[in-house]
Amino acid sequence: MGRLSVSARARLRKLIGFDDPLIILPYLGYGNPDTLRFSGRVLEDEGFTPGSSADRIWRNLLNMYKRFESDEVPGARLRACFRGSAYEANTDNEGYFHFELKLPRRVNSPGWQNVKLELLHPPSSKVYPVRATARVLIPSARARFGIISDIDDTVVASNVGNKLRMVLTAILSNAHTRKPFEGVAGLYRALQQGASGSEDNPVFYVSNSPWNLYTPLLEFFKLQEIPVGPLLLRDFDPRLLFSKNAENHKKRNIQMIFDAFPHLPFVLIGDSSERDPEIYRDVVKEYPARIRAIYIRSIDKHPSRLAAIEKLIGEVRRTKSQLVLAPDSEFAAIHAAAEGLISTVGLAAVRGEKKKDESAPIQQHSGPFE
Repeated sequence: MGRLSVSARARLRKLIGFDDPLIILPYLGYGNPDTLRFSGRVLEDEGFTPGSSADRIWRNLLNMYKRFESDEVPGARLRACFRGSAYEANTDNEGYFHFELKLPRRVNSPGWQNVKLELLHPPSSKVYPVRATARVLIPSARARFGIISDIDDTVVASNVGNKLRMVLTAILSNAHTRKPFEGVAGLYRALQQGASGSEDNPVFYVSNSPWNLYTPLLEFFKLQEIPVGPLLLRDFDPRLLFSKNAENHKKRNIQMIFDAFPHLPFVLIGDSSERDPEIYRDVVKEYPARIRAIYIRSIDKHPSRLAAIEKLIGEVRRTKSQLVLAPDSEFAAIHAAAEGLISTVGLAAVRGEKKKDESAPIQQHSGPFE
């Protein structure tokens, strides 16, 4: 949309008969006892409806259109309140807001923290105030390591290597009809639980997927019983579909996570279809003592790509860490159990879930408007 002022856009909406209520959409954030960090967006409420396994493709198309056509609210002002302290921030030209709360008193109770949000300006078209609650994760003191994972072609098949198929996969499906790779949910739960079964290791998802997919992705994780954690996505730009320089977003967010938890080592999970192995190799070089293992799902079987990853395996080995090219979740789980990252009970659970996923019926559509 053109960059009208907030007040001008509000007047225009009323003039043409459209005056959708405004909503605050906070994204899951993370922090430590001294600082909480989270983002979100102020949007016009387009009336999104949750997906279902019975949705026809035209319904998925409509919901996806609404997400990418969403009307952002630039220049909005918000207040965040946490434990008696108040903070304010404005949205940028795309309607995004960013809070970094420097806390006057340390938080001594880790876990998910609730931050109350209220829209101060522009005023809502309704009589009630626009409010929301942001959830911010402070990792448990029991955590022995953190997990940072990609999403596309790592957790769920997305066809990132084929841009047209990737777009069609995204727009013709929903959180109910897409399924994770076999055993993924079990692997991530085993890593979260750790070797003792009660470590509560935090999971972070750093992906080049656009923020427009945040809600269906979160719904997908909950439906598939994959551990939920902060999702760090990026602003949508059609040019990014064909960009070869998508590394900075991932590297920057991974560095911020590492710096927020300086005493926590990490397990990194990605796939071979794009640049995850190279990005993680660079992370190992920057933080050589903090990588427990790197698991790369083998997606690209081309000999040249396999040779490139074999070279990266050697480079990572010299840092005393390990890069493991895994054909499936069970292979990664076997290595993780041998390294003391997950328990034998966790390994058995991954094996059982993988078999269950493999035997599940594949849902198919007979046509675009069935």
